[in-house]
Amino acid sequence: MEQSLIIVLFTVLLLLLTTTPGTLSQSSPAAAPAPAGPTNVTKILEKAGQFTVFIRLLKSTGVANQLLGQLNNSDNGITIFAPSDSSFSSLKSGTLNSLNDEQQVELIQFHVIPSYVSSSNFQTISNPLRTQAGDSAEGHFPLNITTSGNTVNITTGVTNTTVSGNVYSDGQLAVYQVDKVLLPQQVFDPRPPAPAPAPSVTKSKKKKEDSDSSGDDSPADASFASRNVGSVCDAVSFCVMSIMLAWFYL
Repeated sequence: MEQSLIIVLFTVLLLLLTTTPGTLSQSSPAAAPAPAGPTNVTKILEKAGQFTVFIRLLKSTGVANQLLGQLNNSDNGITIFAPSDSSFSSLKSGTLNSLNDEQQVELIQFHVIPSYVSSSNFQTISNPLRTQAGDSAEGHFPLNITTSGNTVNITTGVTNTTVSGNVYSDGQLAVYQVDKVLLPQQVFDPRPPAPAPAPSVTKSKKKKEDSDSSGDDSPADASFASRNVGSVCDAVSFCVMSIMLAWFYL
C-alpha cells in the first residue's frame, strides 16, 4: 500500500515538472507587432483603384521615388491631387505623347503640394499654392483653390475642376481625387515674354537736334554779318571822297 502511494506521488510530481515549462511559455506575453513599412503612394493608389495612368506616370517620371523619400525623411507631409483614369481619357488625343520628359515630370509634380493639407484647411489656404513643379507666378505653375460650401474648386489658368473625393489621409499624406488632369500654364499655355521697355532719348539724338537748331540760326547770322560788312564799306568810301574833295579845294 505504501509503495503504491509513493509511486502515485512520484508520478504526479514528474507530470508537474514536465508540464510546467510549457505552461509558462504559453502564458508569456506575445511579441510586439513589427513596425509599419514606409508610406508608399503608388500602393495606396493601387488599393483605391481607378488611378492606373497616374500611377504609371508617377513611376516613369521618378516622382514616386521622390515622394517615398520625402514622406519617410521629412515632417512636412505631402498632398496629392490624383486624376482618375477617366480624367486622362478626357484629354485631347496625343496630349501626353506631345510632352518631352521634362514636361511630363513638371505635369506630375504639378499635382503634388510639398505640405500636408487637410480637407478643413482648404477654406483658409493662401493662393497661389506652390507645387513641386516650382514657380507659382502667373504664366508658370500657379494653382489656386477656392471653396463654396463643401465644394473645393481648383484652377490652374488652363484647367478648372473640383475635388471629387478623399482617397487617403493619415496626418502626413493626403490624397484627393480630382475630376480633371491639372494642366499647368507653363507647359500648356506659355505666355510670350514681356515687351522690352521703349528706349529713352539718346545723347546722340539730342546732340543732332541741337545741331539742327544751330543750323536753323545760321542764315540769320550770315545775313547780319553781310549787313555789317556793307556798312563798313560805305563808311570807308565816304572817308575817301571827303579827303579827295578837301585836297581838291586846297
